[in-house]
Amino acid sequence: MTPTFGLIIVGDEILSGKRADKHMPKVIELLSARGLSLAYADYVGDNPDRITATLQRAFASADVVFSCGGIGATPDDHTRQCAGRALGHDLALHPEAEALIRERMQDVAREQGVPYEPDRSDNVHRLNMGMFPVAARIIPNPYNKIPGFSCDGPGGGSVHFVPGFPVMAWPMIEWVLEHHYAAHFNRAPQTEQSVVVFGAMEASLTPLMEQIEKSHPDVRVFSLPSVDHPQYGRHIELGVKGPASSVPAAWQALKIGLHEFGANCGPELVRNL
Repeated sequence: MTPTFGLIIVGDEILSGKRADKHMPKVIELLSARGLSLAYADYVGDNPDRITATLQRAFASADVVFSCGGIGATPDDHTRQCAGRALGHDLALHPEAEALIRERMQDVAREQGVPYEPDRSDNVHRLNMGMFPVAARIIPNPYNKIPGFSCDGPGGGSVHFVPGFPVMAWPMIEWVLEHHYAAHFNRAPQTEQSVVVFGAMEASLTPLMEQIEKSHPDVRVFSLPSVDHPQYGRHIELGVKGPASSVPAAWQALKIGLHEFGANCGPELVRNL
């Protein structure tokens, strides 16, 4: 059974508008390339209680959730601690994370041409980035080696924690998908066909939509109303999407139904997913 995928975006900078979220469009892209889809996204600021409550919901679900942001070691980074609170687990320095962080510190010292001082206060502080809830698994970071982590929840799902920086987060999310969820990939061709319907009300078209989904269970019907489109004005984009092998029959049934309904139809649209 294909899992439900969710996304959590953490950070005051997103909710204040200081930075625009780029994670959701990218996660949608990464999932779509594998025949998967994003079911929901939650945005939460740097408030520990809210982050903890959001993570508790994620852990209680059976979903696969990606959490972006807040796993650093500065005072406004709370996600690691909140993950522990949400699970009721203590934080502990993950041995593999410690080794990777120390390796990174040695790389930086070498690049700067200075001795590596493991006991220097700032280097000791950096080890906090490897403090994860007990039983966490690491997610490798190809950008700078500082790992993220994954934790399983009591509901049967998992939450995968990555940094807020896209250059790090996106390849880490892709790694999780490829290494843990490849069995759920559906790379069979998917397609979407729709038509612009002028002047109709969604409520009057609902019986037709329900009949199409009942007769073609592999296909989903969608309806996108618009009241002020610059080209088409008030209209509904009505269509079907699903496996390329199943869509044509559903599409023909939809067009026949619209003809019998007497709908005023405009341009037809095709999109490969």
